[in-house]
Amino acid sequence: MAVGFIPILLAILLAIGVPVAATLGLISFFGLSQRGLPSVSAIQSMFASLDSFSLMAVPFYILAGNIMQAGGISTRLVRLTNALVGWLRGGLGSAAVLTSMIFACISGSSSATTAAVGATTIPAMAKKGYPKPFAASLVAASGELGAIIPPSLPMIIYGLVTNVSIGSLFIAGIIPGIMIGASLVLLVLIWAAVAGFDRTEAITPRKWIVGVYAALWDSLLSLFMPVLILGGIYSGVFTPTEASVVAVGYGLIVSLFIYREVSLPQMGEVFVRSALTSAGILLIVAVAAAFGFVLTINRIPQQVGVWISAVAHDPITFLILVNVLLLVVGMFLETLAAIVILAPILVPVAATFGIDPVHFGIIMIANLAIGMLTPPIGVNLFIASEVAGLKVEQMIRSLLVFIAVLIVNLALISYLPILSTALL
Repeated sequence: MAVGFIPILLAILLAIGVPVAATLGLISFFGLSQRGLPSVSAIQSMFASLDSFSLMAVPFYILAGNIMQAGGISTRLVRLTNALVGWLRGGLGSAAVLTSMIFACISGSSSATTAAVGATTIPAMAKKGYPKPFAASLVAASGELGAIIPPSLPMIIYGLVTNVSIGSLFIAGIIPGIMIGASLVLLVLIWAAVAGFDRTEAITPRKWIVGVYAALWDSLLSLFMPVLILGGIYSGVFTPTEASVVAVGYGLIVSLFIYREVSLPQMGEVFVRSALTSAGILLIVAVAAAFGFVLTINRIPQQVGVWISAVAHDPITFLILVNVLLLVVGMFLETLAAIVILAPILVPVAATFGIDPVHFGIIMIANLAIGMLTPPIGVNLFIASEVAGLKVEQMIRSLLVFIAVLIVNLALISYLPILSTALL
């Protein structure tokens, strides 16, 4: 197989709708056969890639997020954040963002965050006078925090395919995640004030304190879940993978025996749904390992590095090119698939420009997370539109404003590395 034919074949297969896993697998087998290597080499690469302790975190974090959604944990978090800021004009929308930030600390998944938070907040915002397209766009945008705030499945996959510390990636995502969340809250407050929706009644300090106390007490066990997970990781009590198991165990105990909002038969459905989602992700990871082997033996990363170095002579130009590339790729390729395909190629090139691989990982994930809001593949976009009962085209005008804010955040993350490295 000619080296230049690999990206062409990849683009053709994806364009005609061949699943990502099948695309990578086909190219891997054909690539090996053209080099005169046995096809079993691809299978060996696939099995070797799955033999990873860190990778075990993926199915457990997915399961933890689904348990939260089914067991009433996410609903209580919404009540708490609404009690905190719901008295402000734009407070309910701000509460949706804050809930997404808390939920992201447990689920590690952007789509799970969007689905869980949107199911409760989009109808509530519509009742309070928010335009439905705005409410759905807000939830879709804030749902991307599930990919940026640790623990994050994209961070785990990036760490595995680039051999970068997953713990360092988790720490590096804290400040960017808080910054993005704060910018979305500010946008909601300004938009509500200008457009005049979400009118609120005056509330006394005493009534606010009583309401917050009641919501805090009701959600105390839910709120302890992210504290337990992140506290355990950063204190060194357990690894990110062990934390995912702790999250599942804690979620099961709270949902089944304390809140009792989900039955054992319903929990069985949660396990099946989580298993199917995990299988799809792990299959992509496996075939991506074989695809990476084919790229390596054909020296494609080195050739891409030479081409980029010829076009970009400094880190600023390089990051502009990479961000434009990733924004386009994110529109057509799912985030995890894009990471396993592009990270092994781009990270070595970024290193030649002196860009820290942890910082580059946050850039890459923050960029591809925007793709979750853009058609034709945007998962968050379709989840939010389905929950709101809207067509995607009805959300576009509102969505463009949120995307603009996220791109500004992306620029800050790209060119201010201290945002990602300050806590390391």
